[in-house]
Amino acid sequence: MDRKAVENAVLTILNEIGEDPSREGLKRTPHRVAKAYEFLTQGYNKKIEDILNGAIFEEKYDEMVIVKDIDFYSMCEHHMLPFYGKVHIAYIPNGKIVGLSKLPRIVDAYARRLQVQERMTQQIADTIEEYLSPAGVAVVIEAYHMCMMMRGVEKQNSITTTSAMHGVFSEDTRTRSEFLNLIAQKRI
Repeated sequence: MDRKAVENAVLTILNEIGEDPSREGLKRTPHRVAKAYEFLTQGYNKKIEDILNGAIFEEKYDEMVIVKDIDFYSMCEHHMLPFYGKVHIAYIPNGKIVGLSKLPRIVDAYARRLQVQERMTQQIADTIEEYLSPAGVAVVIEAYHMCMMMRGVEKQNSITTTSAMHGVFSEDTRTRSEFLNLIAQKRI
């Protein structure tokens, strides 16, 4: 990212909305916004191979593995406003498991980009399927969208839920139901 170009763009925005970029509170705002966008879009620089870093292991375990309530923050590509919430991931190993911390890292790799929730859900599921070749993978994302809360319809309590189901999760209603019931349960 060209930080100076982003700073200049923010300066233009401040001028165009009628602000005085030279006033005390705004003097360093272009710099701060550029640094924030660099952090918020760092997913573009993440490679799944680097994230996994060899943490895929041969294992005969063949029951459901779930990591739920993974916090995420992303930016809507339509308005460049935040959306945030929880990701729930399940997979049924087919000879391979992954280090559990890698699943939230995969989430962050896709969340830290300009995104739509539907695509992000599918990207996470597709990545797990590609690298683990499990019997099935399921991803559910529940999110609040600031573009619906702060502007537009201004609905504060609307939650958007998306899902991607592959393999046995799409073929077997009992497996899908088990996953959905387990993610609905209260935390320990």
